Amino acid sequence: MSQDCPENRLVKNLDTQDYWINMGPQHPSTHGVLRFLMRMDGETILEIQPHIGYVHRGVEKMAEGMTYVQFNQITSRLDYLSASINNWGYVMCVEKALGIEVPPRAEWIRIILSELTRLASHQLWWGVYAMDLGAFTPMMHSFRDREMINDIMEETSGSRLTMHYIRVGGLQHDIHENFVPRVRKFCDWLKSKLGEYETLVTGNPIFQARAKGVGILKPEVGVSYGCSGPTLRGSGVDYDVRKNDPYGYYDKLDFDVPLGETGDSWDRYYCRMLEMWQSLRIIEQCLEHLEPGEVIAKVPKRIKLPAGEYLTHVEAARGDHAYYIVSDGGQKPYRLRVRSPNFSNLSVISKIAVGWRLADMVTISSTLDLVAPDVDR
Repeated sequence: MSQDCPENRLVKNLDTQDYWINMGPQHPSTHGVLRFLMRMDGETILEIQPHIGYVHRGVEKMAEGMTYVQFNQITSRLDYLSASINNWGYVMCVEKALGIEVPPRAEWIRIILSELTRLASHQLWWGVYAMDLGAFTPMMHSFRDREMINDIMEETSGSRLTMHYIRVGGLQHDIHENFVPRVRKFCDWLKSKLGEYETLVTGNPIFQARAKGVGILKPEVGVSYGCSGPTLRGSGVDYDVRKNDPYGYYDKLDFDVPLGETGDSWDRYYCRMLEMWQSLRIIEQCLEHLEPGEVIAKVPKRIKLPAGEYLTHVEAARGDHAYYIVSDGGQKPYRLRVRSPNFSNLSVISKIAVGWRLADMVTISSTLDLVAPDVDR
């Protein structure tokens, strides 16, 4: 067809108009709702405005009316996929204020529980991410393996998701006699199954084409927005609280921090895949250190923190999770602030998704591993 034919001139001079669309909010049980308002030019994203607050419960204000013991269980509901890690970060802040020394056995068990929690979180993310992109089978594999962790957690704490087993001074009670053999069995099982994950998704050329080079987060942008966890490490920034500011016995363990190179969706994806191997490595080392002993220190019946300010942070499944407590000397916090990793990780989407297509938005946002209650609190 000639370049100057009427049809070509019509297409070339066609006026277009931007339009706004909503991605969300929707969720089968409404506990993780998020809405993206996007300005589009055809299929191309020109602007993104994340709208949050659909599950905001005023958790930090609630803390002012609760004792330090009562608030511990609320931390499980912040990021419900990092419950044990959130518990640990909070009680560690209270223990720091009171000068409590946690028994060694309890500290090793806390690490095991935290890494099992990280694995369960990454497994759910991996299966759902594949489903977001149109592949249903991986979710069946990830949930099959994740159920083994849930069973261990249920036998240990009585809960499968929002655990409340880590307490001020140590643990609620000692682990069940089946705990160690079941954890060892799970580690051996998952090692044999991670190869399936690689075959189903990681090595899939269609998946690679959709993830590589898409949604690049530059290191300086990630740092300026306060990103953390695999979202930031995928951009090559070597920051992990377990290494940079060790807590518990992490400084006694041998493990690596996986890093990406370009900061695209592929790097964020693959960092989490490698982190699963490292979590298994950490758990196996901790099992070797378990010795008989107490699992909770002597704790006052009425916990009153000395007047002052206290801060602790941990490496949750999505990044740097911190607690800041202001005490006036009473049984309740005068002020409590939670620094959640997903709030910062979500904010950066307006920088990394603009210019990409609507279908790419799913690829990009899913690699941030967003959990709405962790954003809203």
